[in-house]
Amino acid sequence: MSQVVDSRRLTALDLARRKAEGRKIVALTACHAQMAGLLDAHCDFILVGDSLGMVMHGLDSTLPVTLEMMILQAQAVMRGTARALVVVDMPFGSYEASREQAFASAARILKETGAGAVKLEGGARFAETVAFLTQRGVPVMGHIGLTPQSIHTMGGFRVQGKGPDGARLLLEDARAISEAGACAIVLEGIVEPVARAIAGAPEVTAPTIGIGASPVCDGQILVLEDMLGLSERTPKFVKRFGTLRTQIDAAVRLYAEEVRDGRFPGDAQTYGER
Repeated sequence: MSQVVDSRRLTALDLARRKAEGRKIVALTACHAQMAGLLDAHCDFILVGDSLGMVMHGLDSTLPVTLEMMILQAQAVMRGTARALVVVDMPFGSYEASREQAFASAARILKETGAGAVKLEGGARFAETVAFLTQRGVPVMGHIGLTPQSIHTMGGFRVQGKGPDGARLLLEDARAISEAGACAIVLEGIVEPVARAIAGAPEVTAPTIGIGASPVCDGQILVLEDMLGLSERTPKFVKRFGTLRTQIDAAVRLYAEEVRDGRFPGDAQTYGER
């Protein structure tokens, strides 16, 4: 008797199921089809992060990234995947003005890409926005702690949660957006004891996804280029699982040498008469 294989794409509800079952959630970022296809079998969700502004376009921050840029790359990731939930960052300026602006941007993302959820940065101050979107059928992933779109008000990329006030505010942020209906919450750049407390708080029912947070989070995410060793510099919380920058450099150097020496293309790479 043949086995029925569940080949459907994962949804935001599957993240809640994994948390309930005690299964760790695996996530990475991706911004083009080929790489997303390689991640698809291994990741529960793939984030089309606004970090693409830095890793793809060489920008200094995520702030200049536009909604059109996010949609274009999310379309590519969707074409390259069949299984993983695809979550798309809402870029700076696409949701802050009002709940209505946020819904218009989120609806455009979902309609034009086919992705399964959006992500927005900010805690309690955006709880009403998260509720407004989820009530209208938009799965929303939250993001608290170090929020790169707020680097100017944060004074740079600084670890969050230091001191009793910092810890209290982060717990309030997590509680507020969890209660508002967030399908998950990314905890970024938060001191470990505070991230641990948030992940274990009974009132925070949404799955927690750590990046520079705590191993007790319900899942983990990294920027793909960082963990593959493609980035020149990597944050403290990143473990390099590959050294592709070195390998690519060596491959390109060898290619250049063979072209200049006349060794490439050889007979094996050229077409004969037959």
